[in-house]
Amino acid sequence: MSERKVVMEIAWDAEARLLSRPNRFLGVVDITSFSGSPSEIRDEKVHIHDPGRLEDLLYPGNELLLKKASNPNRKTGWDVIAAKADDGWILINSAFHRRIAEWAIRNEVSPLPEGMDSIAAEQKFGDSRLDFLLGKGDAKVWVEVKGCTLINGRKAIFPDAPTLRGKKHIDELGKAVRGGDEALLLILIFRQDACCFAPNEIIDPDLAGAFRDAVNAGVNVCPLVFSYEDREIVYRGNIPLCDGWG
Repeated sequence: MSERKVVMEIAWDAEARLLSRPNRFLGVVDITSFSGSPSEIRDEKVHIHDPGRLEDLLYPGNELLLKKASNPNRKTGWDVIAAKADDGWILINSAFHRRIAEWAIRNEVSPLPEGMDSIAAEQKFGDSRLDFLLGKGDAKVWVEVKGCTLINGRKAIFPDAPTLRGKKHIDELGKAVRGGDEALLLILIFRQDACCFAPNEIIDPDLAGAFRDAVNAGVNVCPLVFSYEDREIVYRGNIPLCDGWG
């Protein structure tokens, strides 16, 4: 991957070390470096904005980057932005996924028809809401976005926990194609060492089956690799599907 384009800035305010994760969305940390404090802040509760297991990133003792919450009335005063891994800081805050995906769409780094003239977020399709509906005249392209932080060797895999909602969204993309529209599954991969992408058929065989059916139906799959460097999300390039999936 030779491309390198800055997508957006994501600031952080403090460095921390994870102590525990009482539930999916709550962590307890020691804040080890924060410009507004003369010493460590211990046993601080922080918000984790990602529903995945993240077991390879959120384990006791691992380093985190935090952002101070702007709402003083929140139960947690901090948001987790990134976690440390062998290949750098990994964005684990899914609140930024839509803006990153929209950048990819507008900068045409995904396999979309040229000259799309409308982008609408959170559009209803069947019993779901898909992330984007793109238009070009009468043509429709339905887009669903998934974030991927799990890597096995150099293979990026999704999901890291079973997800009925994820399977349902992929099924809807297949229905869109069979109904005469186009569809795109946009995979945002936040592991810069990844060289190919595959569904995680060990963790979620049902989603993997839906993925294969969608690809066979004509759904485009676009895995894009991003890194988090110097408070910036950087686009690193596209990678292919792993052998046997494309």
